[in-house]
Amino acid sequence: MHKQSRLTTYILIALALGILTGYIVHAKMENPVGFADSMSLLTTLFLRLIKMIIAPLVFSTLVVGIARMGDASEVGRIGIKTMGWFFIASVMSLSLGLVLVNLFRPGDALLGHMAATASAKVELATSSLTLKDFVTHLVPASIVDGMAKNEILQIVIFSLFFGSAAAAVGKKAEIMVDALDGVAHVMLKVTGYVMKFAPIAVFAAVAGVIAKSGLGVLSTYGVFMAEFYLGIVLLWCLLIFAGFLFLKGRVFGLMKELRGPALLAFSTASSEAAYPKTLEGLERFGVKNRIAAFVLPIGYSFNLDGSMMYCTFATVFIAQAYGIEMSLGQQMTMMMVLMLTSKGMAGVPRASLVVIAATLSQFNIPEAGMLLLLGIDHFLDMARSATNVIGNGVATAVVAKWEGELLEPGQEDEMVKDAA
Repeated sequence: MHKQSRLTTYILIALALGILTGYIVHAKMENPVGFADSMSLLTTLFLRLIKMIIAPLVFSTLVVGIARMGDASEVGRIGIKTMGWFFIASVMSLSLGLVLVNLFRPGDALLGHMAATASAKVELATSSLTLKDFVTHLVPASIVDGMAKNEILQIVIFSLFFGSAAAAVGKKAEIMVDALDGVAHVMLKVTGYVMKFAPIAVFAAVAGVIAKSGLGVLSTYGVFMAEFYLGIVLLWCLLIFAGFLFLKGRVFGLMKELRGPALLAFSTASSEAAYPKTLEGLERFGVKNRIAAFVLPIGYSFNLDGSMMYCTFATVFIAQAYGIEMSLGQQMTMMMVLMLTSKGMAGVPRASLVVIAATLSQFNIPEAGMLLLLGIDHFLDMARSATNVIGNGVATAVVAKWEGELLEPGQEDEMVKDAA
């Protein structure tokens, strides 16, 4: 069995065993919360291992990719194409969330039951998402601090300057660029070691959540979750269709390569956890490293499709639960606000919830509505994270196609062999 397929199989088995174990513990053990806390140690350890990889991997691959592109005009051209795709995908994701929440109106089922919670407070740092703070946050005061905190957007900004300068210096920087290329390959090998721990982490994450909350957490808001997951499926179809327009039948091969990373993101509810394997999968698909290393990190800050769809869907859902009718104009304004604030999601704990809470306060919707989502947010985040992987994978492959940097079938194996 191919090692990628084997890992995917192990993760699926771990997912099923986690649900079963969590259910048994919740039903039989006297202290399921203690069990959940113990399991969280394994999940935390795995996510810390992943985060340990991200900063050096993003920096080395992005700098090497830019330095080997050559002149700044090429970087600018690819950047414009990348941001153009991200803008279209963002509008599509936000609009789909609005359309579906107005069509299904899931909040109406809770209408009249929310008055008692209207004055409750939710502890989320909404102030960190103002436009001023976001723009200031773009540039790191220290790249060491940015790397220490895994601030992907800051690492990307520094890497853009560093890679462009290396390209401008020319021959004198070649030794350094080659060294960073070596760092990138070493970090990908480290990724392989860390991924062997993934099934255990998936088992621990799912078992812990089910043990603590029971299967009831899946059924209490079953209708809302079902409608949101339907929206995720529709978004996947739109993303795959958009990819098909440019990649033709090869888009299905791309989905095969992204299956493992998407499943990992789904199981751990973390897009970051899937970043290294997504990069590897894109290179196996035929995307040249210099494109993948350039587009993918930017996508993790600017192209979180699943998270953006969730923001519009959840915000209007809360308004409906309080009987607050938002006009079309208000919803369009909200969509534009989310277009900006969602770009600061990367690296923010419970990012989507923070963005939603900030948006609620701007439209006079009770922030206590967040309490409706806290219990099931982990399961919603699983779908969001997997969708973010798919959206960024399609975007990277399409940009590579536009640039003529997508290898034909059969050539990918040679490229991966060289990178090994």
